[in-house]
Amino acid sequence: MRQVTLEKLYKHPIVQKYVNRSGMAHAIAVAEHAFDIATKTGVNPDLAAKAGFLHDIGHYKWYHENGEWDYQMYKRNDIHAIKGAARAHKLLVRLGEDLQDAKEIALAVLLHTDSYLPGGQLQLAPLQKVVAAADAADEEPGGNHHYRKIDYKTGLERVRILDKKIDRYLHSARLEQTS
Repeated sequence: MRQVTLEKLYKHPIVQKYVNRSGMAHAIAVAEHAFDIATKTGVNPDLAAKAGFLHDIGHYKWYHENGEWDYQMYKRNDIHAIKGAARAHKLLVRLGEDLQDAKEIALAVLLHTDSYLPGGQLQLAPLQKVVAAADAADEEPGGNHHYRKIDYKTGLERVRILDKKIDRYLHSARLEQTS
């Protein structure tokens, strides 16, 4: 049984504050993509969905005084993956996530983008690749994916559906191991 579900994360005030800042609709879509990719690639879909859901929890609002988001300022100054990894790790540990899983999720959040890195190539672990691919699958030009809206009830329904899919997948995987 999973100690930390997507629903538990979704309802948490820290998630509501910081994930809403970066786009709850985007976070849920990335979690859904991460689940789908993970199940096809042999990666733990629970960890993938959680990392996908939390991948932008470290975003800062890069806005002008008139309320317009400055995409170029974001691209020049952003370190959201660094802040997000720390924030996701702390939250997951407080909620009772397995410590090793919390670390793996945090590393996937950290490495879901290379926007803050000074060049070079990284060798990503499978979970990190899944989250990066899931994020890329939901991106829109100019960061518009961060502006899609979703109401609380619809978001909650979608994470509950995803939690059920994860539980079914993990249950069937356990059954296969005992056969």
